[in-house]
Amino acid sequence: MSALLSARGLRLAFGGVRAADGIDLDVMEREFLAIIGPNGAGKTTFINMTTGHLRPQAGSITYRGVELLGRKPRDIVRMGVARSFQLPQLFTEHTVLENATLAIAAREGGWASLRPLLRPAWREEAAELLGRFGLASALHRRADALNEGTRKLADIAMAVALRPRLLLMDEPTSGVAAADKMAVVETLARVLRDEGVTAVFVEHDMDVVARIADRVAVWGQGKIAALGPPRQILSDPIVLRDVIGIPVGEAADAVP
Repeated sequence: MSALLSARGLRLAFGGVRAADGIDLDVMEREFLAIIGPNGAGKTTFINMTTGHLRPQAGSITYRGVELLGRKPRDIVRMGVARSFQLPQLFTEHTVLENATLAIAAREGGWASLRPLLRPAWREEAAELLGRFGLASALHRRADALNEGTRKLADIAMAVALRPRLLLMDEPTSGVAAADKMAVVETLARVLRDEGVTAVFVEHDMDVVARIADRVAVWGQGKIAALGPPRQILSDPIVLRDVIGIPVGEAADAVP
């Protein structure tokens, strides 16, 4: 397995707050890497630097050996790096099918007008993709009428419609009802793995992390405090105490 994305020496401070303090990280081809850590640890900052929304004061980020720093977000998307946000970025006045078709239009350079929505081939591709996300029954529903779990899947489907090789997700289960969470996670994981997409995702639900992550990176004060397989990381007493909030004395019973 080779590194698809490599970050070296990333540093970025906002006033006296170090959001990135010497980050070194390799993301391997086709892996699911979870990023966990307390609020303010710099997790979303890393995603924003990788996707061109923030520029570090030092360091480098390469994707398939090509430097990403200094490139515009839309150019990074064209290179094969997509992202989804904590809050779904859907066109709420459009249907789920129209949203996905617009993403395909953007990928194909046909964003100039809404006429691409009339192209049968793009609508068929969008419907097929949405069907794999379990959204066939929601194709013609407006985005503002969806529950949070369906909105999350539709949002990630739009990102996948761009045909990325690497997808970065900021809290993909945030706001999703507990009863729906695992179904949403298993659906998106299945589709992404079927598509051969490498995934980096920020997540606060440790059950989700344990279920789908291949590796876990623990962020703390702008640094990677620990990196390894889920069972190892999620049974670490320091991680349990500082990230998950379980007293060290209960560590032995935290992970089956």
